[in-house]
Amino acid sequence: MTNKEWFKQAKFGMMIHWGLYALPAGEWKGRRMPYIGEWAMQYFRIPLAEYRPLARAFNPLLFSAEEWVKLARDAGMKYMVFTSKHHEGFAMYDSAVSDYNVVKATPFGRDVVAELAEACYRHGLKFGLYYSQDLDWSEPNGGGYTAGKTWCGGEAYWTNNWDFPDDAHKDYSQCFEEKIKPQVKEILTKYGDLCLIWFDTPKTISAAQSDELYRMVKTYQPDCLINSRIGNGHGDYTSAGDNQIPDDDKGDMLFETPATLNDTWGYKSFDNNWKSAEKVAAIKKHLNERGINYLLNVGPDYLGRIPAPSVDILREVGRRG
Repeated sequence: MTNKEWFKQAKFGMMIHWGLYALPAGEWKGRRMPYIGEWAMQYFRIPLAEYRPLARAFNPLLFSAEEWVKLARDAGMKYMVFTSKHHEGFAMYDSAVSDYNVVKATPFGRDVVAELAEACYRHGLKFGLYYSQDLDWSEPNGGGYTAGKTWCGGEAYWTNNWDFPDDAHKDYSQCFEEKIKPQVKEILTKYGDLCLIWFDTPKTISAAQSDELYRMVKTYQPDCLINSRIGNGHGDYTSAGDNQIPDDDKGDMLFETPATLNDTWGYKSFDNNWKSAEKVAAIKKHLNERGINYLLNVGPDYLGRIPAPSVDILREVGRRG
């Protein structure tokens, strides 16, 4: 079966947002954020001098790849997509490109991507990786700067302009060549067959750079699918906007809706606005009837636990079939 065929038949997958942002869990210095938890560094404009040391406190001793994969399987999910590196710039695998990663910078010292890849293989789930190819707040030349465009009502730019304020002279191509491309090569060559690469938030990346990444993926993993958020019209399938539920039938198109169980992607300790299992099942039915995959996110906490309400909801969805 080709990857396009399995993708069309898969219908239901688990997305996992996990990184250093699980530690602040939506709060910083006595303030709570109304926005999604994985954007804590950006929302609070946390300097790297304060954010990087979070790695020294990241020790999720309750993390179990086996439990995560079994939960996805029990929910009826056919594939998993994990954040190998989100916008914060911290890699959740053993990267030789940057020591700012879960193996080298934390007391935990384990390669999360490797453990998840192995567990997925054991239990028959397809495995894919998310990688933020444009935004990288740990890099002086990380992308996201678009002239005249702001985020969150003008409070902050997409790029890290509090540590590195001169957007006009940033050279994203330097970050692209020195970090993005080498790390994408790493995730393509270190963890076996990947069903897909899930890129995100193309703001600065050029058409030529999107094309180069696309060709790189196909060089190392010809059957690996690439989502439309690689940017500039590239990609093998369409990722809808976050939590968008289309009403039209997609026919033979490869189409996917990425969505949340509450209101955040990364863990936020006070976000208890959970969708019921009945609601999740209804959304899944609505999407699947229109030829759309439902990629449903969980946000594990700083100890490596998928929140209990997420577990209960997903198990009930699985029982409903």
